[in-house]
Amino acid sequence: MKSETKEQQYMRMTGTPVEKLIITLGIPTIISMLVTNIYNLADTYFVSTLGNSASGAVGVVFALMGLIQAFGFTFGMGSGSILSRKLGKGDVESARITASTGFTMALICGIVISTLGLIFLSPFMTLLGSTATILPYATDYAKFILIAAPAMTCSCVLNNVLRYEGKAMFSMFGLVSGAVLNILGDFILIKIFHMGIPGAGISTMLSQYVSFVILLMPFIKKQVQTRIKFSLISHDVKKYTEILSVGFPSLLRQGLNSISVMSLNWCAAPFGDAAIAAMSIVSRVMNFLFCITIGIGQGFQPVSAFNYGAEKYDRVKKAFKFMLIFSTSVMIITGTFGFIFAEPIIRQFRDDPEVVRIGVKALRMTVPALLILPVSTGGNMLCQSIGKARQASFLASTRSGLFYIPVMIIASRIAGLTGIQMSQIIADFLAVCVTIPILVKVFREFPKK
Repeated sequence: MKSETKEQQYMRMTGTPVEKLIITLGIPTIISMLVTNIYNLADTYFVSTLGNSASGAVGVVFALMGLIQAFGFTFGMGSGSILSRKLGKGDVESARITASTGFTMALICGIVISTLGLIFLSPFMTLLGSTATILPYATDYAKFILIAAPAMTCSCVLNNVLRYEGKAMFSMFGLVSGAVLNILGDFILIKIFHMGIPGAGISTMLSQYVSFVILLMPFIKKQVQTRIKFSLISHDVKKYTEILSVGFPSLLRQGLNSISVMSLNWCAAPFGDAAIAAMSIVSRVMNFLFCITIGIGQGFQPVSAFNYGAEKYDRVKKAFKFMLIFSTSVMIITGTFGFIFAEPIIRQFRDDPEVVRIGVKALRMTVPALLILPVSTGGNMLCQSIGKARQASFLASTRSGLFYIPVMIIASRIAGLTGIQMSQIIADFLAVCVTIPILVKVFREFPKK
């Protein structure tokens, strides 16, 4: 994790074979995603021992965390994509201004979310899908998540700035440290001190602030090209709109994902807390199975953004092709594993016959979607990393919003719980169908250079 000069960084990002570069940058992000998702699964496991209502609260709070991260990733992906292209052009000063401005926007947003969320805590949890029995658990958990909101939004910016600068190892260290601390905290506070749901919330809050400090250290020690300084905050309104424009696909993607979790909770509520708990577990498992592809894609993004800024368009195309083949190969393996071992996986989190019955069926209906997700996810990541904000925003809205929510509502009316269980794979197939022609058009518009 040593520092490097601007020239060394340029040669590494534009001269290293793209396959090696993606793997080098992707391994730390894959590890980060795996450990973070292992934390999510561990959190689900520890809380599920407290009962179905507590387990259902995890799904509700998961929607809250998704909402907070939606804003964090908006500023993080927006500033990260811009500064990476600036660094590709050799404009380090503009990259530093972009990083500092994005960080400040995230900090202000996190404070606002924290304040409003704590004031309107109970109605907010009801809006996110809490039933009367789940609400006490959800509020006990969520208040600590809201206290951690500023750290979560700022960490999203720091993480993405480090990744887009090609310093994924720094990012990995911060995220992994926080996740490991969180798992340890869950075990101590829930299992040893029997603090229940508040213990899970306190553990998450503390780990988020520790992770934030670790992610900030490379900037303080000047181990990276960019800087986080309030003196570098831009006074140009165009800089803020540019960050929001490029980051808007992340707001759509994460925000709609959070809304889709809310919709899932609403649609599953008539079938009881067992249905909400089962679908919450399935969501966490699917995120874990898919996280390797997300990690590969996050390794691909700085490669595409930097080389696009450096006008190395053939390298961008070659990198995308490699990312797609690599991701699909991995998803064949993880999808097969999830389908075969669906029952023991669900039973590991909640050994309730009704939860297991609902969860196994839902998981086996959903895992085949892993085989096609690299196309839609990779297309979205490509468009955002090279600054195609309009296309990226549209693609970001498809999977969890434009298709999934309407499909789930309609299918639940027609086929009940089975309709809910099969909604995700239908939405994923539709998302791929619209992604392919957009990708073809984007590549055809690349300058012939």
